[in-house]
Amino acid sequence: MTKKSNGVRLTKLAICFYALLVSNSICCQEDLNVLVFTKTNGFRHTSIPKGIEKMDDWSKGEHWGIEFSEDSTRINDKVLNQIDVLVFLNTSGNILGNPEKEALVRYINKGGGFVGIHLASGTETDWSWFHQMIGTEFKDHPKVQSARMFVNHTFRHPSVAHLGDTFEIVDEWYNFEESVLPHVNVVLTLDESSYTGKKMDEEHPIAWYHYYEGGRVFYTGLGHTDEIYDNEDYKKHVIAAIQWAGKKMDVPTPKKWEDLLDQGLKKWDTYIGIPKPTVDMSGIPNIGTRDENKPLGFNNDPKRVYSIVKEKGKPMLFITGEIHAGISTKQEYGNYHFKAKFKWAGKKWGSPDGNRDSGILYHCVGPQGTYANAWMSSLQSQIQETHFGDFIAMGDVTAQAHVDSIHQVKGEIRGTYDPRAKLVDVGRALKTEDREKPVGKWNTLEVVCLGTSSIHVINGKVVSAVENAKSTLKETPQPLSSGRILLQSEGAEAYYKDIGIKAITEIPKKYKKQIARLKARQKK
Repeated sequence: MTKKSNGVRLTKLAICFYALLVSNSICCQEDLNVLVFTKTNGFRHTSIPKGIEKMDDWSKGEHWGIEFSEDSTRINDKVLNQIDVLVFLNTSGNILGNPEKEALVRYINKGGGFVGIHLASGTETDWSWFHQMIGTEFKDHPKVQSARMFVNHTFRHPSVAHLGDTFEIVDEWYNFEESVLPHVNVVLTLDESSYTGKKMDEEHPIAWYHYYEGGRVFYTGLGHTDEIYDNEDYKKHVIAAIQWAGKKMDVPTPKKWEDLLDQGLKKWDTYIGIPKPTVDMSGIPNIGTRDENKPLGFNNDPKRVYSIVKEKGKPMLFITGEIHAGISTKQEYGNYHFKAKFKWAGKKWGSPDGNRDSGILYHCVGPQGTYANAWMSSLQSQIQETHFGDFIAMGDVTAQAHVDSIHQVKGEIRGTYDPRAKLVDVGRALKTEDREKPVGKWNTLEVVCLGTSSIHVINGKVVSAVENAKSTLKETPQPLSSGRILLQSEGAEAYYKDIGIKAITEIPKKYKKQIARLKARQKK
């Protein structure tokens, strides 16, 4: 970024004319529909025309429908409902009015994709929601020069899959107002010893991604010069980011068992609901005054509802259950086998006669806290005394199950899982049998997901299963085959350990055989 010049008005006219030539409206293609937004209300990059030119070229090779616009009123529900990915290409300043902001939030909440390029981090800096979405805020930069980046392949993100362990290129290197927010996953980090100029004096992320409020968000600090848009590595970087944001690429689930627990819970985010009046919030530093009718919110856990304790030197997750809350994976997963060990601790909150309660929520979609002010819309494998493994549809999701003894409770269809029964839409599929162990004993809990089907396994036995899962966040329901995994805090102390996940291509044979035996048994 350099000082604003008198040629800005001519540049804007050139951009508008070029955008009209490129596209008047979104062309519906078989792959992705992409809206590239280039409005500025501050510094304007002279490389915007080159960015438009190259992204138009890329769209042809990738079979994208693409539109370029500087009209803020295009950020509306009607347009965004047709869009898979919204790209902010070197936007700057406050460029959206309240109606556009509200439309953008709804778009992300419904699973929209967003890619921010370079000065997108200097856009809408007074809007906290946008700041959380981008992950940080632009501060300043040294002169354009070559720099080396470290490539983080830990997350297996497709935007850097083509790169080695390091990557060197000429561009303008941003310093940010603060370190990148902890809920994002960093894929490129600047090697500050490789260039000169003001530094951040700490790890210096420059590209990252995350799953934010229901949507997929990617940001790259690269994209200042004209020349970088001709670079093949940069081209692959941005194309893969857009394909990922549009759900045409995924971060692959590990093929071998991956441990999801670590001392700092770095693979997880928390969302804490509304403390009940009985919860003692006194003596908590820096909590200040708060609205008692609002959740504590995202990554704000002053009561330490979730914490890591040690058992024989290994990390174990302790959940107090005192406040309704969720801890969710930073990653989304599909086609996987999830396994964990679980046991109840001693204390429970609320009615002394009530059942201890918790749950594994999976294929989580939409924003945090939309269900009961604490959880995401999701499929649930219930963990409740006498109800281990029940299926529950939570929020903006549906599924079908083979169930008998069908009945309705408050308009919700319920039944007991029975693979011999008719397949019906169901809100709850109750377990076939009670497999849980007494309070204080470890249980092995498994959720096995393949496509839009899943099975719940308690201590080695299949107890329920669902098929044809869908998200109803959009007007037209969408197949639901992936999402984040969330562990509930819901009124009782509990422990988890040995939390692991791995990719699958088919349901394990032993569970197929169990379901086949259930189908073959005679009805009484």
